[in-house]
Amino acid sequence: MKNYLLTPGPTPVPPEALDAMARPIIHHRTPQFQAILKEVEENLKYVFQTKNNVLIFAASGTGAMEGTVASLLSPGDKAIVVQAGKFGERWGELCAAYGIEFIAIDVEWGNAVDPQEIKKILEKDNKIKAVYVTLCETSTGVTTDIKAIADITKDTKAVLVVDAISALGAEPLKTDEWGIDVVVSGSQKGLMVPPGLAFVSLSKKAMDLVETSKLPKYYFDFKAYKKSIEKNDTPYTPAVNLIIGLGEALKIIKKDGIDNVIARNKKHAQAVRAAMKALGLKLFAPDACSDAVTSVNVPEGVDGAKLVKTMRDTHGVAIAGGQAQLKGKIFRIATMGYIT
Repeated sequence: MKNYLLTPGPTPVPPEALDAMARPIIHHRTPQFQAILKEVEENLKYVFQTKNNVLIFAASGTGAMEGTVASLLSPGDKAIVVQAGKFGERWGELCAAYGIEFIAIDVEWGNAVDPQEIKKILEKDNKIKAVYVTLCETSTGVTTDIKAIADITKDTKAVLVVDAISALGAEPLKTDEWGIDVVVSGSQKGLMVPPGLAFVSLSKKAMDLVETSKLPKYYFDFKAYKKSIEKNDTPYTPAVNLIIGLGEALKIIKKDGIDNVIARNKKHAQAVRAAMKALGLKLFAPDACSDAVTSVNVPEGVDGAKLVKTMRDTHGVAIAGGQAQLKGKIFRIATMGYIT
């Protein structure tokens, strides 16, 4: 029986990346690895659609998210946090962990935030330093209108910080063109390699905050990473073979073209949604569907956990169940990355 991995992370890894990661490991303080790192960062810029540096961390995406609090803000700063699902709530938890006062915009799960709510708060409070949002809320399958939010924040002193962990390479994301200050992502979704790498791109506006940040930090000190990446290096030991595998995955994306990759992803998502409707199933977020992951309501009388288990154990299809308050109520099918 062939197995299919359709979970929203990790996603399938292409053979080229698997083969590259299986090669004998090389030392990271060598010209050989520096050349690989340079090419990887350049290709990450292509996918992020930015001319700014992309910092690379040996960490989960959450680690990079934490860094955007610790490395951007200072005691006394305020933030806006959009909480439209489990991962939006994580932004609030991270701000709270560092003592950052934040205004939470709580959105009913399954819906997207109205950008005008952010605008109203920014107009009333000029002390806001950062706006934290999630492009694809993986827990609900909702996509956010990041371009509209960027149009609001770009003329304020607040930086826009976007969790694109499940959206990068799956949803439209034009970092520089739209004026997004900070984009966070990870390796195990649209970038098609195993978990273990995280990434952050920073605009000049964001780097200005990094230079003045006074929150305690060490491993996630963005100044150290920026200084190193400009020399094709890392401040600490990198995940060598993951970076080598990422290099191969990025070559695939670049060869296909990022716009074509996103368009193909959209077709896959549309096909999944059409299939669910044909089966008489209801989408959990019909008005703001993500093209990275589709969430579907578990039919009444059906055991959601058993459904996921049966799909995996009997049919060889790994999908994901609901999280937190949606546990047992929805199932999620991913269409990002190396889906064949």
